[in-house]
Amino acid sequence: MPARTDFPGVLELLTHAVESVGGAERPGQVKMADAVGRAIRTGEHLAVQAGTGTGKSLAYLVPAIRHAVEKEATVVVSTATIALQRQLVDRDLPRLAKALKKPLGREPTFAILKGRRNYMCLHRLDSGAPDEPEDAQLFDPFAVSRLGKEVTRLREWASDTETGDRDELVPGVSDQAWRQVSVTAKECLGASRCPIGTDCFAEKARAEAGRADVIVTNHALLAIDALQGYQVLPDHDVVIIDEAHDLVDRVTSVATGELTSAMCAAAARRCGKLIDADIADRLLEAGDGLALIVDDLPPGRMDELPRPLKGAIPAIRDAAHACITALGSDRKEDVEEATARKLARSLLDEVHDTAVRLLEAFDDDQAHQRDVVWLSGDKFSSKPRPPALKVAPLGVAGLLRERVFNQHTTILTSATLTLGGTFDTMARQWGLPPGAARVEQAPGAATEKEVPSDDSGPKWTGLDVGSPFDHRRNGILYLAKHLPPPGRDGLTPSTMDELAELIEAAGGRTLGLFSSMRAAKQATEEMRERLDFPILCQGDDATSLLVQKFSEDVRTCLFGTLSLWQGVDVPGPSLQLVVVDRIPFPRPDDPVSSARQRAVEARGGNGFLTVAATHAALLLAQGTGRLHRAVTDRGVVAVLDSRLANARYGGFLRASLPPFWPTMDPKVVRDALRRLDAAAPA
Repeated sequence: MPARTDFPGVLELLTHAVESVGGAERPGQVKMADAVGRAIRTGEHLAVQAGTGTGKSLAYLVPAIRHAVEKEATVVVSTATIALQRQLVDRDLPRLAKALKKPLGREPTFAILKGRRNYMCLHRLDSGAPDEPEDAQLFDPFAVSRLGKEVTRLREWASDTETGDRDELVPGVSDQAWRQVSVTAKECLGASRCPIGTDCFAEKARAEAGRADVIVTNHALLAIDALQGYQVLPDHDVVIIDEAHDLVDRVTSVATGELTSAMCAAAARRCGKLIDADIADRLLEAGDGLALIVDDLPPGRMDELPRPLKGAIPAIRDAAHACITALGSDRKEDVEEATARKLARSLLDEVHDTAVRLLEAFDDDQAHQRDVVWLSGDKFSSKPRPPALKVAPLGVAGLLRERVFNQHTTILTSATLTLGGTFDTMARQWGLPPGAARVEQAPGAATEKEVPSDDSGPKWTGLDVGSPFDHRRNGILYLAKHLPPPGRDGLTPSTMDELAELIEAAGGRTLGLFSSMRAAKQATEEMRERLDFPILCQGDDATSLLVQKFSEDVRTCLFGTLSLWQGVDVPGPSLQLVVVDRIPFPRPDDPVSSARQRAVEARGGNGFLTVAATHAALLLAQGTGRLHRAVTDRGVVAVLDSRLANARYGGFLRASLPPFWPTMDPKVVRDALRRLDAAAPA
């Protein structure tokens, strides 16, 4: 049958899709869809900033589906959050598939693909997990009883589930219970050797994804596909990265290694009778030595390897290598022994490779170091965590450039990509050459710049399609210039007074975004004493339930930290005031941020602006974006940190925010809030 050549254009398909789902076409959505279609045709990468309400998922899905059907290719869509994955798979893609079936000549197909650990392993369930006690929990009879009940429930669920997908298990189970019935990719025997390989949930998901036009996955699996030496995702020629503002952090997390004495002990136990006991005991003893050493070391970043670790880490490396050598290569053996060998080798490889990486991290000078090392753990908290040596990359730009941009046409999109008024800040982090795209700072404007014709790196275009919201007309940015700069001793009395006056003027309706849980609790306690409005605080209940209560009662206020900066979507009169207590710079003792800042300075750059201010700008843009979630939303964003108005870097941060109408006059703001409160439905 000859290939079809009369496919409708992207904009024609978009119009058809929007009409079919009962929506209205938006100028930003049309502009974005046209740009995505052009990027897919030309192979030139694209970064698109699309404000909330643009309809960006349709804007990239329509050209992606058209390309996949026309070229019989596969497009990967990657997200940072489960919520967006579910929106795409449960709502957007099914509706689009039906809407586009007639104009495309067939119904487009789609699938979701996650890491192997997210799927139940029937072989692990059948053969049982290795006996590996983890920390003191298993010495608690209540913990043992709970674990047993969860595993029993998982066994019952195994006969009912069609996908084995952990996210479909409601209510969920603990990570410890799930580990009893799942394996990592390195622990898997492989479908050809596994006795239950034909029924494997992970393999079925992968096979379904291989046949789909569009695969929905997450940034973590995208990172694993780039990091590992084997293919994780099916062949594809286009990658669309939604929630691209989170890409660097998610990739960094996947690329972070960890070494603990418990890992050494577990690896030695997994060897069991497969190798000589004396060889396994060497690793066990080396792990015990590590435990003694790190117990006496302070947590935090390591600029040089402490003398005791100069002997302990090589001992672990060599002992793990000896165990790997003793295990030998794969051989013909029964399934039970093959499984045990695979489980042992996967953890031994992790222990060995992390030890090597820890030692190599200190080989170069500060300007050329690739990794940062630190000791984590908190022995004195209410939930003590055992010490762990961690190693993370100082940057992932090279990895993304080499394994993503150089291999696939890539579209990156989010509501917050232009920091300081330009894409360049994010581009550097992604590994794209800066200067290829700029954004004019006109309200709602979208200016696309041509890519320079040089060979300095992957070619890309930046496009800001604006927002359907009229930020200047419907939103005020209040800069509390008169307040003292925030200190280390919590919220000042003057800041508390300002907060109370703003909430009183707004009649409740306030989302308080705080830089620490300590500050959120301090504000909650004082506002509960001073005001008559209900004040909810993150941690009082499940966050989703708190957000629901906040949304349902217009007089209620909700205070919290990081997850609220990005995870609250409350349109309407319940949210008319967003308060930010201080600029969300990374903590000075954050090992990765501080090391990245130091590395930039060692190369002659401005570490504060490149790392700390960029981190703050991204979070501020996300947090202030909570105000407008619908076209009719109106209100105030109040930043109670005078540095945003007074500091030299304040201009960079303000240029990263939506174009609200700015003021430094507290009376103007309180009057505006009172008018909004009076006009809003009770």
